[in-house]
Amino acid sequence: MNEFDFETLYAIGLNHGMASQWFTQAEAQTSSLMRVTEVQRDWLQVHDGHVEHAARVMPALVAQLHNAGSGLAVGDWVGVKAHAHEEWWVHSQLTPQSHLARRANDGRRQPLASNVDTAFLVMGLDHDFNLRRLERYLALVQAAGVMGVVVLTKADIGHDVDARMAELHERLPRNVPAYAVNALAPETLAELVPWLGRGQTLVLLGSSGVGKSTLTNTLSNSIAQQTGGLRKGDGRGRHTTTARSLHFCPAGACIIDTPGLRTWRPDADVDSLAATFDDIEALAQFCHFRDCQHGDEPGCAVRGVVPADRLLNYQKLLREVRRSQQTPLERKAQLAKWKVIGKAGKQRNQEKRRGNL
Repeated sequence: MNEFDFETLYAIGLNHGMASQWFTQAEAQTSSLMRVTEVQRDWLQVHDGHVEHAARVMPALVAQLHNAGSGLAVGDWVGVKAHAHEEWWVHSQLTPQSHLARRANDGRRQPLASNVDTAFLVMGLDHDFNLRRLERYLALVQAAGVMGVVVLTKADIGHDVDARMAELHERLPRNVPAYAVNALAPETLAELVPWLGRGQTLVLLGSSGVGKSTLTNTLSNSIAQQTGGLRKGDGRGRHTTTARSLHFCPAGACIIDTPGLRTWRPDADVDSLAATFDDIEALAQFCHFRDCQHGDEPGCAVRGVVPADRLLNYQKLLREVRRSQQTPLERKAQLAKWKVIGKAGKQRNQEKRRGNL
């Protein structure tokens, strides 16, 4: 049996639940447990608690994950063996306790990060400020069982910082922590230290140029991530991060930096997503109709109480979740249905025009 040092692996995010799962695997007798710290197209970086190793994934595991509609992500715990010439190969994956992913246009799941405790939802207090997008990100991380913490960067150069913070607190649930920080300032580490404890794993999510890499460098007290200057014209940061990677913070936490998210299509079910809008779900119980869509139905207890923009955001997310859960045949049938409806509407309009001639 390979040597197993819980304390060493705990320092890079292992917990007792994942350790127990590892000892139920047959691989535990012949493999070493390591954590994925970077994912590239043909290889991975894995960490054993002491040093990193470059590794490749066994074709059998690639096929298994592909058939399950998934893949390895930064933060995964994997079983690794050294083959001939000291080449490291990943043979198995432990089932993640939490997993963040998004859906591609073709319905495939694109992994973002695994075994995450906290998600820092990073947004700039400049032209990037968008409460609807922030609310969307918060709903999706909570649906995955991950705690969301809002981190608004560029507090030193942002616009209407106090007004925007007040707007944020009015829009989001009060139990969601929110901070306005200067990602370059050393004090930021002290402000966010409650989320940086030893053994904790957090991921930074946000669009390009909001300062995720700068924040990673500040929290990890390093210059591990390349950063870019501000663009002329709109003052936004330049896109620099091209791959997800895991870094270590002096306070003990593991930090996963990610490339900017242009869009994030939901990878969640309807029930878990609805639970993140608990204010809407609570009010919906008092609607006159059980299947109320909170549109123009009489006796709706939600419409007029919940801000209209929040309600629209919720309804849009639900539509996207239902669409992502459809099989190819169901999507094809729905497309055919709307084609028939569109054709019928066009025909009625033509008949009306003829009647007016």
